[in-house]
Amino acid sequence: MKLRAIKPLTKDYMESIGFSWHTDPDAKDYVSSELVEVKQSECEAYYAAANELYDMFVEAAQHVIDNNLFYELGIPFNLIEPIKMSWENEVHWHLYGRFDLAGGLDGAPIKLIEFNADTPTCLFETAVLQWAMLKFNALDEDLQFNNVYEALAENFKRLVTLDEETESFNESYEGWKILFSSIAGSKEDEQTVRLLESAARDAGFETNFAFADEVEFNDEKGVFFGGENYEYWFKLIPWESIGVEESELAMILTNIMKNQSAIILNPAYTLLFQSKGIMKILWDLYPNHPLLLESSFTPLEGKKQVRKPFLAREGANVSILDADGREIQSNGGEYEDGKFLYQEFCEFNKNGDECYQAGVFFAWEACGLSFRKGGTILDNYSKFVGHIIKKGLFG
Repeated sequence: MKLRAIKPLTKDYMESIGFSWHTDPDAKDYVSSELVEVKQSECEAYYAAANELYDMFVEAAQHVIDNNLFYELGIPFNLIEPIKMSWENEVHWHLYGRFDLAGGLDGAPIKLIEFNADTPTCLFETAVLQWAMLKFNALDEDLQFNNVYEALAENFKRLVTLDEETESFNESYEGWKILFSSIAGSKEDEQTVRLLESAARDAGFETNFAFADEVEFNDEKGVFFGGENYEYWFKLIPWESIGVEESELAMILTNIMKNQSAIILNPAYTLLFQSKGIMKILWDLYPNHPLLLESSFTPLEGKKQVRKPFLAREGANVSILDADGREIQSNGGEYEDGKFLYQEFCEFNKNGDECYQAGVFFAWEACGLSFRKGGTILDNYSKFVGHIIKKGLFG
């Protein structure tokens, strides 16, 4: 793979565009001063792969629901009902997610690592920051696979039209309101949510922001903030956290959905996509599919593999095992007591000892590419890396 060194964005510049989480806890820069050079044909392949994978995830989720496999995927029991309700009624529209992929550069086949479908990170970085990298370095701002913001705005319109076409949005729109929330104390989460709010506002919705502990919920009447009732509530709070840590809220949201008094974004069914256990279901339904890695609920025989929790984040409790099942690398974390997936090991794109994982955002269709750089197991110290499409390379 090829990298292009760039003049790093200054911290003042990043903060001027709303990006304040530019420094990791170890005082090192989170944003890498380089761009991955990508061919146009490679961008097209990432686009096609994400679109095909999304269709496969829909089939896999239907299989889980039809065969009552919620326990097998580690789904909290109190979220099964809202998952089913949100799946059965299309008004519960999936707004956006992010596919994590290995390969895709220099002829390496694209392979699914996982799908962050509920509360994916790197949205602000992908939609805004890597565009700013090109602008700051006087490079052609069109040389990216990156229409994330525009795709989000269009997908907000589909909350009303429930269709690929969005021209009828203005006719259908009657001042509907969306309340956006994150947990207080995380600037990254807040700015991510405010970016989504901006896209919704540009789409034509009335919007507001409140921290989650400021929102009021009523089983029958819905979601309120400052005395205002909202038809939609977007929360950057993982569904599994609500189910396990906020069981009373899970019950209230279930009742709100039953009474059709508000719609929750992203929908509860995205937890099926989010669970790493879905990779085993995908492998069962599409064995040896070129985009998939062999996955199982039990250790694979005779293969180097990755052991990872169903519902963990930032590489916590992920281990790499050799072909004999011996642990050769691992991360600590708080998810050791949960269910685990065993997934065939696949090399990321590499430059020297550094690994580069591709992330492709999806909002109705694939809409943006970026990369994370780190070790063999990517964690919360991995770096964000933008990309640039290199002119004249279409092979």
